Amino acid sequence: MATLFPLLLFARISGLIVAALVLSWALAFKSSFIPHSSSQEQLVYAVLHPLLMVIGLIVVSGEAILIHRWFPGSRNLKKSVHLCLQGVALACGVFGIWTKFHGENGIVANFYSLHSWMGLICICLFGAQWMMGFMSFWHRGEARASRVRVLPWHIFLGLYAYGLAVATAETGLLEKLTLLQANRNLPKHCPESMVVNGLGLGLAVLGGIVILAAASPKGHSFQTKLIYASSHANPLSSS
Repeated sequence: MATLFPLLLFARISGLIVAALVLSWALAFKSSFIPHSSSQEQLVYAVLHPLLMVIGLIVVSGEAILIHRWFPGSRNLKKSVHLCLQGVALACGVFGIWTKFHGENGIVANFYSLHSWMGLICICLFGAQWMMGFMSFWHRGEARASRVRVLPWHIFLGLYAYGLAVATAETGLLEKLTLLQANRNLPKHCPESMVVNGLGLGLAVLGGIVILAAASPKGHSFQTKLIYASSHANPLSSS
């Protein structure tokens, strides 16, 4: 835990900075999300999209990934907290995509870019990953040997889906900023451009720190890992 403390601290600081930047962008520059002629309801949905996808999906999901690295208690308790947080992140992601579908342009009109297709794939992966984790790790009726076989894929898909979520958010920021600069002549060095670019850098740093902390050694000895793996591979030895 002591060796992971700097990474965990930086991850929390990066998450707070990202949350503060996306809140500042959504609240201080609301006119950039939708034309002035649109209704207040459409403005709310447009502002909710970046808030839910960045804070709800990426920040909360990153915290769920790091639960196993710092949260005290039994393995089952850590699994339950991890599962709940990932469920919250998934719900935020689904609702965040729904806010785009709810727009006046409809569903098809919102699927025109790399960002939109990456977002759909990301949510599908998050959903499949959550169900995979629930069935293979939380459901007590599953055999231990099957959980051990699925574990490497669960870890890989979890980190891949998280990295894809960060990459999707980056493409969304680039797409939005490019449209603002082209259609509304937004200056490249104005406060809004600085906030959006800072948000993109913050997401890149946060994603890297979370993945590094998740992939780094926990500090357990190699012998302990071997004993744990062998006991799960042979359920009769622990009965």
